[in-house]
Amino acid sequence: RGFLSCKPPAPSVPLNFGMRRHKYRIIIPFLAPALILYSLFVIYPYAQAMYVAFTKWKGLRKSPRFVGLDNFEKMLGDDQFWNALSNNLIYLVFLPIITLGFALFMAFMISQKVRFSNFYRVTFFFPQVMSVVAIGILWSFVYHPTIGIFSSLLKAVGIEKPPIWLGDPDTALWSIVAVTVWQSAGFFMVIFMAGMLSIPKSLYEAAALDGAGRGSTFFRITFPLLWENTRSSLVFITVIAMDMFGITFTMTQGGPDRSTDVLATLLYEHAFLHSRFGYATSIAMVYFVIVIVLTLLIFRVTRRETIEF
Repeated sequence: RGFLSCKPPAPSVPLNFGMRRHKYRIIIPFLAPALILYSLFVIYPYAQAMYVAFTKWKGLRKSPRFVGLDNFEKMLGDDQFWNALSNNLIYLVFLPIITLGFALFMAFMISQKVRFSNFYRVTFFFPQVMSVVAIGILWSFVYHPTIGIFSSLLKAVGIEKPPIWLGDPDTALWSIVAVTVWQSAGFFMVIFMAGMLSIPKSLYEAAALDGAGRGSTFFRITFPLLWENTRSSLVFITVIAMDMFGITFTMTQGGPDRSTDVLATLLYEHAFLHSRFGYATSIAMVYFVIVIVLTLLIFRVTRRETIEF
């Protein structure tokens, strides 16, 4: 009688399954308007576009004529399509290397508080707030063969016949590459700077005590801790490289001799200049699939264990 009696524990109170059972009655009314609008303005247009890609339609007939895979078979033998795709691939190879490399370098130097760092920060981000059309028009005058700044500078140093930057198939595409790097580097610089500011200063202080220089600090500390920022930047620059419509259409409209033509400008030409909406939509579908595959591939290849700090 002097000992505490051992009684079996009381059964636990059952969870409130009623709330779980009826939670959808609360959630669905709030989600329904958004789902309806998303289906109406996103899913339905995508589905309609997929159907149009299998038709021959000039945009005037009430119902497109179904032609099956004819548009895609035509695309396989279309030299203009492969030329545009090859130009997109050139952008895809060089833009990430040049743009992200330059943006990463500038972000690192500014984060190290070099002289005039605030001036560099504003200067390199400024093109990002300008519209693509304004940038295209601005650089069209810069590249002008008679009144352009570049041509005038080359003539001033003794070069009588400077390149026709946007009129020569050998220089037009690379001229657009330079403009795209100038326009987009500031955006990626901000992304990298945001990641660098989140890195603990104690890591840099420890590296300085060990005698590490700026280069060693960057490759051993900064860059590994910016991996997630780099992955996101790769996706963004991939989308930019596979687009290139605004700057290309404003500066060259795909010329000269289709040397700067990309999938987006070719799509525009077939749809709105030749009224081949079925064929243009099939190009858009291929373009969409390529971007999705590249994005998934980037996330797959660059996946690694996240470093927490």
